[in-house]
Amino acid sequence: MIITISREIGAGGGEVGRQVAGALGWRVVDNEIIDAIALRSGLSPSEVAAREERAPGFTERLIRMLTAAAPEIQSAPAEVPELEEARLVKITEGVVADVAAEGRVVLVGRAASAVLSRDKDALHVKVVAPREVRAAAVAERFGLSAADAATLVARSDADRGRYHEQYYGRDWKDASHYHLVVNTAALGLDSTVQTVVGRAKARWPAATRERRTR
Repeated sequence: MIITISREIGAGGGEVGRQVAGALGWRVVDNEIIDAIALRSGLSPSEVAAREERAPGFTERLIRMLTAAAPEIQSAPAEVPELEEARLVKITEGVVADVAAEGRVVLVGRAASAVLSRDKDALHVKVVAPREVRAAAVAERFGLSAADAATLVARSDADRGRYHEQYYGRDWKDASHYHLVVNTAALGLDSTVQTVVGRAKARWPAATRERRTR
């Protein structure tokens, strides 16, 4: 049993993942997966973080944003050749598969919905919000101007789209790849979490009954 959270930058996917895991009593895996991938690849955590669901060509500003999002990352990442990128994708797939095998996990990012697309015991969720809402959230979180935040959101969307197309032949925006697509701006964070938790309980009633009786 695993829930994957694919998210647009600024839509609150990380927080949704944490709250869903808390409500279910499951483990959430987000930034800590960076260390596992770095260990297997021989790269630094900063190099791994800079390539989350991105094809080559990320910007310096995006790197700084990712570093701020993961405080344990201190140094600026170095460029990694495209061949190294492909190797890193395969390593990431292995880590994602290992995490999924543990069961009762909410996994945020890392193209997990694509990696685990054939896993019948998975619930794939995408967390979205209008671009202007996301840009405002990014500007506030990272102290950017409105223009810089809008640029960052557009670049992040484009890079995630290229990553999924390049390595999985999938349209990242295609809602049919997910069991649920939830709009945090329309539903609010609490209702979004409740929607995902409700679907998980309907899908895995035995697991949620265990949780209630503990």
